[in-house]
Amino acid sequence: MSPALIQRLVALADAVSAAGHGGKEAIYQSACKELQMSRSTLLKKLKSVQPATSRKKRSDAGKTALTREEALVISGVWLESRRNNDKRLYSLENVINHLRTNGMIVAGRIDEETGEFMPLSVDAISKALKGYRLHYDQLQNPAPALELASLHPNHVWQVDASLCVLYYLKNPNKKTKGDTGLRVMDREEYNKNKPKNLDRVVNDRVWSFELIDHTTNWIYVEYHFGGESAENFLTVMINAMQERGGADVLHGVPKILYTDPGSALVSASLINMCQTLGIQCIQHKARNARATGAVEKARDIIECDFEAGLRFVRVDNIDQLNSFARLWRMNYNRTKVHSRYGMPRTDAWLKISAEQLVKAPPVEVFQELAISAPKECKVTAQLRVNFRAKSFCVKDIPGACVGDLLNVSRNPWHEDEARVVMTGEDGFATYYPIYAIAKDDWGYSVNASVIGQEYGQIQDTDAQRNRTEVEQLVYGTNSQEETDAARKAKALPFGGRFNPYMEMEQAQHPEYLPKRGQETQVRAPRMEERPLTHVEAAKQLRERFTAQGLEWHKQYYSQIVERFPDGVPAEELETLASDLQAKQQRGGFRVVNGQ
Repeated sequence: MSPALIQRLVALADAVSAAGHGGKEAIYQSACKELQMSRSTLLKKLKSVQPATSRKKRSDAGKTALTREEALVISGVWLESRRNNDKRLYSLENVINHLRTNGMIVAGRIDEETGEFMPLSVDAISKALKGYRLHYDQLQNPAPALELASLHPNHVWQVDASLCVLYYLKNPNKKTKGDTGLRVMDREEYNKNKPKNLDRVVNDRVWSFELIDHTTNWIYVEYHFGGESAENFLTVMINAMQERGGADVLHGVPKILYTDPGSALVSASLINMCQTLGIQCIQHKARNARATGAVEKARDIIECDFEAGLRFVRVDNIDQLNSFARLWRMNYNRTKVHSRYGMPRTDAWLKISAEQLVKAPPVEVFQELAISAPKECKVTAQLRVNFRAKSFCVKDIPGACVGDLLNVSRNPWHEDEARVVMTGEDGFATYYPIYAIAKDDWGYSVNASVIGQEYGQIQDTDAQRNRTEVEQLVYGTNSQEETDAARKAKALPFGGRFNPYMEMEQAQHPEYLPKRGQETQVRAPRMEERPLTHVEAAKQLRERFTAQGLEWHKQYYSQIVERFPDGVPAEELETLASDLQAKQQRGGFRVVNGQ
């Protein structure tokens, strides 16, 4: 709008505000004619030049009928229903309905005027959860990050490996025909839905290994085949510590190597090499990638600033790719100014003092320091682990329980001693020494309890104590004896309070009208009883006559045969008996043919 129109609209808005009841419409009509616009357009433009009136705040704003205890229950069920990939399985509505069915929440209020119970809506409960900061989305937010500092160049190094998702080279160890240069992976050809295409180039995929000096963020990068192997990490560490000359200035032995807890980065070969050189190895807690965010950012810089240009050059082998990488890192570190300290990375690294720069030994010495990787050993029922054909006691290891898997590393100086490597909550690796168990001539431990002479008992582990606590909670008992008695008495868990079928029992099932159909053609089979033989009938009649004190005559048999030549039906036996008895009483025979 022009300044003149805005000024006129402001004057009209003031006139409308000052006009009394019924006087505004005349102003609107006059303004529409003057400005040649419709009434709706005029009102819209007037609204744009008028200050927005603030809406009065409700007296109950910020209050909710949902208690924090109920919010905790809802949030707990909602949070625990997610998958490992953080996909939600239960909607908030399902969580609320199931909890109400089980009587675990009320989530409602009583109308003070009518006394009617009014359940809270899903939206109201969602808003209340957000107010308590217990909403699923809020609980999934990352924790606040802690700023980490280092003291000088070569104080802390970070190293990581990344799979180059866009590029691959033909591996020289494989026999290939034709062009063996750098390939750009076509998104249409190589994706997760076409695993066979990825399998064809799995050995040709190029991995980049990024290493940065934490103080100056000087970036070192190398490319290798074979993935995140201990050998590749060793090679990168050894090459980075060597003095390479020119503008490739980063070298020397760092004081600390800070990495993620990847298997190759906690391998004995790398750990022992670092310990021999006096390098302190620190691994951050699992699933806490932000702790080494500097090297993660270096990967992004390499991908955008260096790898983006590989599409326009010919690269025939991995050595040529590393040659390009060396040219890039020398130029980038020398020219790009870092925002934190305001100078190029190379200039910053060159401020290292003679005391801080520890020269590295030759490559041959490094290779002699590498030893075998730690082995994952399972804790046996005797609280022992089997390692290198010997049995080691781990009962003094904090938190060790039967069935646990412990990382056991060899001590190269003592065959009867090994070390258990454990990462604490602070992310630091701790080494616990364990010792081989001496055996007698029969293969028993020299400390084993002899039957009939002594008794021994191993202290309960954390898992055993936790199981006892869980069972007592389930059966409402206070001791193991009470729990065993409850189990023997077939007591219901939780005293029968938990009913997983409550919702189905309370469901109101509709009554459906019967459906019309066709009568079945199947009929029940007709059962015909076998008639009695003449002998069977005579035998039963004779027993009946004898029981009634009547005399049985042999002529009765011929009477039966004459009357029923094909056998006596069972239902006719009573009639036949009555006829024979009547004849006997009359003193003669009478043939009854049933006609």
